[in-house]
Amino acid sequence: MLTPSTQGIYVATAIGASEPIARVETATVAFVGRALRGPLHQPVAVRSFAEYQAVFGGLWQPSALSYAVEQYFENGGVLARVVRVANGARPATLRLPTLGGQALVLEARCPGTREFLRASVDHDNIADTGADADVFNLVVHRVRSPGSEHVEEQEIFARASVHPESPRNIGVLLAESELVGLRGPVPTLRPQPTERGDLRSFAAYVASNPDGDDGGPLTDYDVIGSATERTGLFAFDERDDFSFLYLPPLAREHAVGASTLLVAARLCRTRRALLVVDPPAEWSSPLLALAGVRETPHASDQTLMYFPWVQAYDRLRGRFEQFPPGAAALGILGRLAASSAPWAPRFPDEGPLRPGFRAACIVDDRQRARLASAGLNVLQSVRSAKPLPARTLAGPRATLPEWRYLGRRRLALQMVDSIVRGTRWVLFEPSVPVVWNRLARQIGDFLASYERDGAFPDATPAAAWFVVCDERVNPPRQTPMTSVLFGYNAGREGLWICWLVTHDPSGTRVQQTSLNQLQSAGGRPPLDPDFDVATLMQEHFRD
Repeated sequence: MLTPSTQGIYVATAIGASEPIARVETATVAFVGRALRGPLHQPVAVRSFAEYQAVFGGLWQPSALSYAVEQYFENGGVLARVVRVANGARPATLRLPTLGGQALVLEARCPGTREFLRASVDHDNIADTGADADVFNLVVHRVRSPGSEHVEEQEIFARASVHPESPRNIGVLLAESELVGLRGPVPTLRPQPTERGDLRSFAAYVASNPDGDDGGPLTDYDVIGSATERTGLFAFDERDDFSFLYLPPLAREHAVGASTLLVAARLCRTRRALLVVDPPAEWSSPLLALAGVRETPHASDQTLMYFPWVQAYDRLRGRFEQFPPGAAALGILGRLAASSAPWAPRFPDEGPLRPGFRAACIVDDRQRARLASAGLNVLQSVRSAKPLPARTLAGPRATLPEWRYLGRRRLALQMVDSIVRGTRWVLFEPSVPVVWNRLARQIGDFLASYERDGAFPDATPAAAWFVVCDERVNPPRQTPMTSVLFGYNAGREGLWICWLVTHDPSGTRVQQTSLNQLQSAGGRPPLDPDFDVATLMQEHFRD
């Protein structure tokens, strides 16, 4: 039998811990949308709008994504992971001629009309006969604008070859290029040296052809993407951690569809993140918003919504415009997370919009309280004298009272995601008692750090959390896997929020469990002797 340690952790014998579990970030935001340029279906981390401009080209009127990222950082955002999607965009090409009328044809990795490339071929220090007859040097530049000498990125392929058996075959080398790829077959003859058309230029280059295309307006299918091809929403892999997901409108007058939000909500539940949904533009007053939020189909403890829309200066149009509030709200959350944990101070998730932004309509304190009770958060231009904790969109329909509040939900998601990521070492260990004990001690030390930081202010100090990792949650199995059960006191007697995490070679399973039979006994929260682990495990692994 397990016995409680001094920290409330249940272990048979403490043999020491593995590496401490690191807390994952709680303010990283994932964006998916249309951009002026940049790689498609590839998450790119940016820490400022200047970094976004360098990769994705800055503000562009057809791109709601560009305005959303700008407003996110202007309101204090810290880190964004951006995925560019497109509808029918095509890359520009470069043609490098050879003798005999053939050509080596390259195409840009990033499609669109704003990917300005140039290439140069030379035969410097290369013989024209013998083994070097197939060899050439290739230089590729990305420049800021056509004819510009401002080189943003450069790649050099020295002594490339068109010989199919050469280890430096140009097709093989270009497979590693981030600027260009190969279109069509490799010619049988090497490209000719590039001739300098303008004697005033420093070197000879061939500019990319004007055959790139930005594609049409986005559809919901473009944003959803494909799980098999790793596109759209499915472009994020396990390395691309994020705490929030935000999908800007498909166009200025075209909101994201319900099918896309459904897929996004499932992704967030799988990735232990929160989805931010914008209110419809028709909610132009607190009364309309209150009626609308009560009927919203997106109500969930894993979804947030802010009201009203915001007015911000559009630098391209030269006037103030109204924008959806989600990106600005996420910037505020990022700004506040930089100075405090999600659960402290008491109301850390309410802050004013930055100068230059203002709410599109006025909401008084009484209206704000009614909207908050329904799960709708209110953005304000000035800090309120009566702060309210931010809510999830679950509102009064939340399965757990804890999940009505954003701070408590963020705490739970951070805690579980950190444990999942920090305990994957068990995949390389046998499922035996000595490993169970190490795992329990590691998680116990992690939960104790939250207790020291005041994450469980309403729980009894002697019974704030527990960990179970023994034969009760690790019965004999045919396949190697290790399970651990842990939870914390939600502040009310008998209410414990618990999870069962199982690591096995096929993946990690996380299930929130309802263990109401947990009762205090001797100042600790031991499992009831009648706790049916077999039933729990059967439910956990049910298809």
